[in-house]
Amino acid sequence: MRTFWVLLLFFPFFASIAALTVQGFTGTYGINYGRLADNIPSPDEVVTLLRGAKIRNVRIYDADHSVLKAFSGTGLEIVVGLPNENLKDISSDADQAMSWVKDNVQAFLPQTRIRGIAIGNEVLGGTDTELYGVLLGAVKNVYNAVNKLKLSHIVQITTAHSYAVFADSFPPSSCVFNHNIAQYMKPLLEFFSQIGSPFCLNAYPFLAYKDTPDKIDINYALFSPNQGIVDNKTHLHYDNMLDAQIDAAYWALEDAGFEKMEVIVTETGWASSGDSNEDGATVNNARTYNYNLRKRLAKKKGTPFRPKNVLKVYVFAIFNEDNKPGATSERNFGLFKPDGSIAYDIGFHGLKSSSADTSVLSLKV
Repeated sequence: MRTFWVLLLFFPFFASIAALTVQGFTGTYGINYGRLADNIPSPDEVVTLLRGAKIRNVRIYDADHSVLKAFSGTGLEIVVGLPNENLKDISSDADQAMSWVKDNVQAFLPQTRIRGIAIGNEVLGGTDTELYGVLLGAVKNVYNAVNKLKLSHIVQITTAHSYAVFADSFPPSSCVFNHNIAQYMKPLLEFFSQIGSPFCLNAYPFLAYKDTPDKIDINYALFSPNQGIVDNKTHLHYDNMLDAQIDAAYWALEDAGFEKMEVIVTETGWASSGDSNEDGATVNNARTYNYNLRKRLAKKKGTPFRPKNVLKVYVFAIFNEDNKPGATSERNFGLFKPDGSIAYDIGFHGLKSSSADTSVLSLKV
């Protein structure tokens, strides 16, 4: 009821926003272009790689000008990132937000197809709790800058969440938002609902399997044939873990009062190598997951709980990133090797031929 009166009071404002809702994703398949590496191809070569693979949707984690210049005139659609370290300043200073948008977005439009700005990454539920309270302010200041520059019909504002924002995510119908972030999540979702933004989720069956390999059938995690699971509340059957993870997010959104919000997967992938305690991190499993994911997305269908919401996914990532900290798996999510050849065969062709480059698979995603 409170939401109704707020909407009624400011109806002209929200009506104008709704009319400008932008779709920041074309098709069903995208990829993350992480660059924490000192041995990967140049942005111009990456453009050649992506166009050859017919991958149109790309996310980066900053707004690097060399990348944005390389993408100019290519037809590739890119989401830029406002890094976590900038959130406090942008949240507290609307003028700084305006300058950031002018310098890193407006200056490259329309030649570079910037279709979104991701405000931070995995902020809520993360280790830096000081950022919880500034995320919404940063989102609003960036959106207001985009709106004042008359770009809100082109550039979508989002933020990506890890699975740490959820509690009781299995079975999917039991999922709710974690109590320690609920006070920050609710107003964030209210604002995103008003401006027509989706809920962005980084979902990794690999991480779930790695942590509890004795409790999860790896075939269920890899989209391979298996018995699947049934949610006893909804009686919905799941034959793969990614669908279940996404539906858990939909249930959390419904519990919070945002049942109409779309979920987009902004990261998913499988490590091709890992430490001795990282079960499942093999080339064969990475190939199986990413190949089957492409097949899943090519069907252009939704999840068991939201069958009409065609699934959209950004895969992580283009390259292995040798400068990423943490476990060995963190440096081994790439579909391509640093020299631009494919890491394993899921139907793409690299900048140069590889012993793995033998597929004739063609999927329209």
